[in-house]
Amino acid sequence: MTAQYAIPGATTIGIVCKDGVILASEKRVTYGYMVMSKAGKKVFEISDKIGAACAGFVADMQVLIRIMQANAQLFELEHGREMDVKATAKLMSNMLFQRRLFPFLTQTIVGGVDEHGSSIYVLDPLGSLIPDDYAVVGSGAEIAVGVLEAQYNKELSIIEGRSLVEKAVRAAIARDIASGNGMDVLTITDQGVKEENIAF
Repeated sequence: MTAQYAIPGATTIGIVCKDGVILASEKRVTYGYMVMSKAGKKVFEISDKIGAACAGFVADMQVLIRIMQANAQLFELEHGREMDVKATAKLMSNMLFQRRLFPFLTQTIVGGVDEHGSSIYVLDPLGSLIPDDYAVVGSGAEIAVGVLEAQYNKELSIIEGRSLVEKAVRAAIARDIASGNGMDVLTITDQGVKEENIAF
């Protein structure tokens, strides 16, 4: 008899716009077919202009983000400047690879704005690091990515990007039982991070 593992689902999105980055995720936390919470938080602020959005085990997300927040603050204290997006993603990649034999079970999108512009990076539980213009992870990824591929372009404004992300998440929620109950959105620009909750 084989063991059955209940992997949590999610629909988590990151896109690069001409004036910033949008990270978003729906709020449902599942364990198999059981809805454990309708108010799960899967988007996080790491520093003033960098954030992360995750899909996977919530406890692993929370531990990983706390470690990254602490490292970002230490970097700023030691160097007198904020860590850039690529360095933040690379540090997280190194941490994930270091734990590869007992991994954090989370797929992560790190994004933000720095002197090089807007960017996002996609990481898997073993630390693979892939830069991209838009990305979707989680159980609703196949549905949401279809919406993004049809309508995304690099010249989208933050307002247009936010509308597209909401459309993609709504499409995934309509077809993926592990996604639902609204979404959290992290909008990152030169002015900083803005977080909002949208109820569906």
